Amino acid sequence: MSEQADPIPQPSLEQQNCNSWRSKTALRYARDIVISLSVSAFIIIFAYQPVRVEGTSMMPSLTDQERIFINKYVYRWEAIDRGDVVVFRYPYDHNKSYIKRVVGTPGDTVEINDGDVFVNGQKLVEPYVPPNFRDDRSYSARVIPPDCYFVLGDHRNLSSDSRDFGPVPRDLIFGKAVFAYWPANKLGKLE
Repeated sequence: MSEQADPIPQPSLEQQNCNSWRSKTALRYARDIVISLSVSAFIIIFAYQPVRVEGTSMMPSLTDQERIFINKYVYRWEAIDRGDVVVFRYPYDHNKSYIKRVVGTPGDTVEINDGDVFVNGQKLVEPYVPPNFRDDRSYSARVIPPDCYFVLGDHRNLSSDSRDFGPVPRDLIFGKAVFAYWPANKLGKLE
C-alpha cells in the first residue's frame, strides 16, 4: 500500500503580499535605527566628549567624579563668555586638563578685594559661589591680554586658578561644559 503525502499548502497571494510588506517594513526600521545610531555616535564622538571631573574646585556646580559632556566645537562659532565653564590644558603642563569658570574676557580689568571679584570696576554677582566656599584672597587689578581669559573655580578656597597661573590663552581652551549625566541626581544642563 502506498501513501500519498498531502500537498504543502501554498500561501495565497494576499498572504505573500502581507509577508513582503512586513519584511520591507522591518528592513526600513532596521535601516532607520542604524542611521540614528550612526548619527548619534558621530555627534558624541566628534562634537561632544564625555569627561570625568576630578577634584572639588568647582563645587557645588560640579563635584568630584561627576560625569559631564563638553562641547568641543562651540567656540568655533561662538565667543567665550563670562560665566562659561570651560575645559582647558593647564598652562604649565599641557598633559593636564582643568575645568573652571570664565570671569574675565580679553580687555577686561579684573581685580579681587578680600574675595570679592570686580570686573571693569563692577562687583561681579556670583550666585554659583556659596558664602562658605569664598576666601579672602586679593588680586591686584590687571587687564586681561588679547586672546586670554581669567578663570576661577567656584570653590574659591580650594581652587588653583588664574590667581595662581594667570590668564589662560585662548588656544589652550578646548571645550565648554554643557551637560551633566552622572550621578543621576545631577542630570541636566550646566549653568
